[in-house]
Amino acid sequence: MDTAETGRAWRPHEISRDAAGGSPPDLAGWLDDLGPDGLTGLLTEHKALVFRDFGVTPEAVDSVLDRLVPDRLPYVHGNSPRSRVRGNLYTSTEYPRQYTISMHNELSYAHRWPTRLAFYCEKAPGSGGATTVADGELWLASLDAEVRDAFAGGVRYVQNLHDGFGFGKSWQDTFETGDRAEVEAYLRESRAEWEWGEDGLRVTQLRPSTVKHPVTGAEVWFNQADQWHPAGLGDETSAELYAILSPEEFPQYVTFPDGSPIPDEHIRHVYDRGLECAVDVGWRPGDVLLIDNVLTAHGRRPFEGSRRVLVAMSGG
Repeated sequence: MDTAETGRAWRPHEISRDAAGGSPPDLAGWLDDLGPDGLTGLLTEHKALVFRDFGVTPEAVDSVLDRLVPDRLPYVHGNSPRSRVRGNLYTSTEYPRQYTISMHNELSYAHRWPTRLAFYCEKAPGSGGATTVADGELWLASLDAEVRDAFAGGVRYVQNLHDGFGFGKSWQDTFETGDRAEVEAYLRESRAEWEWGEDGLRVTQLRPSTVKHPVTGAEVWFNQADQWHPAGLGDETSAELYAILSPEEFPQYVTFPDGSPIPDEHIRHVYDRGLECAVDVGWRPGDVLLIDNVLTAHGRRPFEGSRRVLVAMSGG
């Protein structure tokens, strides 16, 4: 797939301190001058914004995030391995550095998802480690008609969350609570189905495969079927899972709404096209990336050395 097939190319919009006029000298001040409505308009127009050379320090990042992602959300029901730094600020991921994280929209499998994500580079890796971003409208357009049609009815997600020992995340880590009643209230509001067992919690959800942006009306590919399906893990890892568990016992699994399996070749097609649409955002310490979580998918390249990128999410 190339941009000629989809009719246009896309890149995130970069804003450097010099291009912004160098005054005020800090990013928080520049964002104050722009104003919340100006930021929203800029983000909706460009889908992703990269702020370079503002020299945002770890001590100053909270004031920047207060402007980029007001009313920060907790990472409840998240499936990525990450740690809370403070408040609702998290490590972006603790997925092993040698692996690619494929393109996805945060919490697209949930009833509600964050509308914005802000990433902050505290420490750049020795090499690699770019955060990848992709235009979800282009990703959808890049898919073969056969695949789009197959997913037209949506996606069925299955989670098997253990009670403290097992594969994947525990239900306590996933929902950031040990209170079963609190978890049930969340799932009830999410219109999910659930069942408690001896070893933990099983959650089943039916979700659409695409959504439309509430402002632009753009239809985007918006599901994590390729991340929840064994074919998205690579042949070796997939074979190991199938050798010890049935698909419905995997920590997370995905089917078509009627429970029928999604063909491996569909998953590989979605995975590959997503990465073909991806644009790398390389990191320097102090850089900040803001994305519209509906219009823009994201992922991560493998890296060498130590990398510390933080993330915060907002519903508005």
